[in-house]
Amino acid sequence: MSNLETEPAERVCESEPDGDGQIDVLEPRDVPLGGIRAMNVRRTLPQRERSLIGAWCFADHYGPDDVDATGGMVVPPHPHTGLQTVSWLFAGEIEHRDSTGAHAMVRPGELNLMTAGSGIQHSEVSTPETRMLHGVQLWTALPDATRHTEPMFERYVPPVIEHQGARVSVFLGSMLGQHSTATAFSPLLGAQIDLPANTEIVLPVDARFEHGVLVDDGDVTMDDVEVPRNHLGYRAPGASELALASGDAPARIVLLGGEPLGEQIVMWWNFIGRSHEEIVAYRDQWQRDVIGGTDATGRFGSTLYDGGSLPAPEMPTIRLKPRG
Repeated sequence: MSNLETEPAERVCESEPDGDGQIDVLEPRDVPLGGIRAMNVRRTLPQRERSLIGAWCFADHYGPDDVDATGGMVVPPHPHTGLQTVSWLFAGEIEHRDSTGAHAMVRPGELNLMTAGSGIQHSEVSTPETRMLHGVQLWTALPDATRHTEPMFERYVPPVIEHQGARVSVFLGSMLGQHSTATAFSPLLGAQIDLPANTEIVLPVDARFEHGVLVDDGDVTMDDVEVPRNHLGYRAPGASELALASGDAPARIVLLGGEPLGEQIVMWWNFIGRSHEEIVAYRDQWQRDVIGGTDATGRFGSTLYDGGSLPAPEMPTIRLKPRG
């Protein structure tokens, strides 16, 4: 999914695990996905209080969205660099096309993972049959050593297993003896967990990982701290178990984890780089080669779409530099 903000901020993001074991609760902000009848998404990463959880650097949560009322998801071709997009649906269907030639239908319970690497463009459109759209779109930042890798697309359907009464799908990384075949460029974890009402589970987790719990539905506590619906609970590395509990209704969460990235990144619009100048160069190349139509074989390639590609916004007037 694209970041469709018309005036996106340029952000310097770095790992800042606080290490005291407390749970921090991050509030979402509403971001329109575009158009007059915009479908809103709730964004919990990045923000001032927390910009990274491991390599997870972007978390949009949307729906349940009535497609008849909002028009659903219509995101024209747009670029990415230096990241992976992780598409995970609870309801609905999205058609994905990208410049590697991949054409896939994103469906509930099926991971669609796009590695942008050195550069890619893709489109995402909810299918005509979709009446309700509900899911998350996540990004992971690629480490400096692998961020210029060749772009690629993968699909993985994780098994649903039972753990202490809960249903668990591990779509990225490893947990509870389940190992995703999807490519991760740094130690990561991504899983959906469905808790019946009044259920508590204890998960064995990697003590080196930061963890985030994004609550989609229900009343949830994370290590006995309430994390409201649509919010993201964060815990720094240090513990080998994570306790999750539901209230009087069933709950659904997305669990994110990873080793602290240990690098500073610069994020703007749909690009991740390491400097302001690099981001400017990516934008200029997108505008020249794709929007201007001068080079369909360049960094971002080309993809099939019935319509134009998405122009990049203007760069902010304030230049940011990575800290450190």
